[in-house]
Amino acid sequence: MYETNYHRAGSVDEAAKLMDSAESGKFVAGGQTLIPTMKQRLAAPDSLIDLRHIADLKGISVNGKDVRIGAGTTHYEVASSADLAAVCPGITSLAGHIGDPHVRHMGTIGGSIANNDPAADYPSAMLALGATIHTSKRDIAAADFFTGMFETALEDDEIVTAVSFTAPDACAYSKFPNPASRYAMAGVFVAKGGDGVRVAVTGAGMDGVFRWEAAEQALGSNFSAGALDGLSVDAGDMLSDIHGTAEYRANLVKVMAKRAVAAA
Repeated sequence: MYETNYHRAGSVDEAAKLMDSAESGKFVAGGQTLIPTMKQRLAAPDSLIDLRHIADLKGISVNGKDVRIGAGTTHYEVASSADLAAVCPGITSLAGHIGDPHVRHMGTIGGSIANNDPAADYPSAMLALGATIHTSKRDIAAADFFTGMFETALEDDEIVTAVSFTAPDACAYSKFPNPASRYAMAGVFVAKGGDGVRVAVTGAGMDGVFRWEAAEQALGSNFSAGALDGLSVDAGDMLSDIHGTAEYRANLVKVMAKRAVAAA
């Protein structure tokens, strides 16, 4: 067993200072990714800095179509927000199908985004909604935040504090979950707004979350599931593993996209 020091931060500033003083510290919120990783001895931080009790990181604000969600807000809280469901039902539905009840009550939107697991759900919503990721240092457009599988633009001591976006005119999320983990083998978030249509895909791409631009163009002129009939996704860009081949995932992307458009 290795030694790990646990710190419960009371503010974002305190958390940043604790990280600066640690040799190999890690921030933890819900711990749904980090703790299992530590149990498997794939990570051994000398310090855990707990963000879960920082009040400034919690809460959902809906003002007209302007939405802001604190990074410490749990998946359950996102899923059960009536105000959020009224303007952006796609993201509440997404949150309600993450993992199981334990994961939804413990995991946070900020933790999911900061970890950027290639099969996580929220990154697709952030890209499709044109969201801004707010951190302890700056504001980052979602398009610039996700930089590759498990990679983001975050610096080591930088903390995601909130996300914000303008609710679209229509949106929906559809995923094909791995039957064991409930992670997306392919998940597609579709959002239609005044600036056009965005289609973001998670769970399938070799480089993590990505936008399907061909689908966006087709749906921009005809927002219906049938507009995607003649399109295909390059299997060479898809993940392939014991759960599904690259060709299988490429087909799943198209199927999930059509379902999301129909739902929206």
